[in-house]
Amino acid sequence: MGHHEAPKAARTLRHRALLRAGLTVTAAGAALAGAGSAAQAAPVADAPVVGHNAMANDLAAGAQGAAGAVGYAVAPAKSLRLDPLANTGVDPLDNGVGAKVADFRPVSTTMATSPVASGGALKDLPVTGQAAGLLPG
Repeated sequence: MGHHEAPKAARTLRHRALLRAGLTVTAAGAALAGAGSAAQAAPVADAPVVGHNAMANDLAAGAQGAAGAVGYAVAPAKSLRLDPLANTGVDPLDNGVGAKVADFRPVSTTMATSPVASGGALKDLPVTGQAAGLLPG
């Protein structure tokens, strides 16, 4: 008698047996995988010393992480171009006023506006560039 001719009860029993075997193999594999990952787990941190505040450790670690993150956040801002219209024909900051009185040297505002008008960043400005050097990043 062929497989297609087997009574339904026999096919159902075989199907259940295969299903149980598959579930057993799956459960055993999951148990072995769980045991393997538990064996490779990271070591547990030392318990705080008696009289030492564990929250102080957490706050110190948080402050250190925040200080490191500030450097990465501020660094692009220091090198960001301040005038997006710099070196274009429509730049409103590309102007200056000058004056010359008698034999004195001429005085002009282009000295102050040229770093911005030429497409400079915060770190390229005369006075604020030095202050920006104090920022992390």
